[in-house]
Amino acid sequence: MARAWAWARIGVLALLWGSTFLWIELALAALTPVQVTLSRCALGAVTLLVVCLAWGRRLPTGRATWGRIVVAAFFCNALPFAMFSLGQQTIDSGVAGVLNATTPLWSLLIGMVIGSERGLPPLRVAGLLIGFTGVVLIFAPWQTTGPVGWGALAIVVAAASYAVGFAYMGRSLVGKGIPTISLSTAQLVAATGLTTLTLPAGGLTPIEIGPKALIAVLVLGVVATGVTFHLTYRNIAAEGATNTATVGYLLPVVSVALGVIVLDEDFGLRVAAGMVVVLIGVALTRLPGRREMTDRRGR
Repeated sequence: MARAWAWARIGVLALLWGSTFLWIELALAALTPVQVTLSRCALGAVTLLVVCLAWGRRLPTGRATWGRIVVAAFFCNALPFAMFSLGQQTIDSGVAGVLNATTPLWSLLIGMVIGSERGLPPLRVAGLLIGFTGVVLIFAPWQTTGPVGWGALAIVVAAASYAVGFAYMGRSLVGKGIPTISLSTAQLVAATGLTTLTLPAGGLTPIEIGPKALIAVLVLGVVATGVTFHLTYRNIAAEGATNTATVGYLLPVVSVALGVIVLDEDFGLRVAAGMVVVLIGVALTRLPGRREMTDRRGR
């Protein structure tokens, strides 16, 4: 039953997370990137504050805890949210979802650097290289050195930032006796504060928003940020940071499908090939290492 709930969380998380790129694209029709980032953080924070109140939970206390929450909020919320909004000014939502699927690759690379991933089999290392080859194929620096290229780079930075944030949250915040709803709420509150500091960089532009964009902003903030981020925290607590990052496997399918169906985005052969290469690389990186194989044999 526990495993069934875990898979259910992963499935729902993939659907909600994958739709984020569609809502960002629609919101950018009326808001600047800074305004999109701030609105989703603020709406997500308010949503989870209401849930916290309803569940009788309190926000964490202590300067040290809040210091860690601010660090996590920067890497897992403020920075990647801003990069997505900036990047999607010049690239399609489907491509953004494909590039975001590199999060598991970055998670593995970070694990290798900090020593949590050791004894990697050659196929897993090859998967890392293949995955980044796919990113280069999508990025196509030989074709796009202008705005599109920089937009793709912004999404890759966001994916890497997610990986750093997940690893930090798993090590410094999860499993410390604080309810996940309290942590996720506090982190979005901190992200709102951090993003507010960027208002002078385009966030003070007058807003003229229609019904379509308004609905997109509300869904982006309440569902795709508030609900989705809490599910992410729950998954990190239950499955670990690296396994949570593997939700990124499913994001390209959701984001590309929504982009093509809803926004009539083009899905060219090069992007399709790059997507396949990325997913092959990511799949190879999930092969168990020597230590994991040893643990399984010992059971």
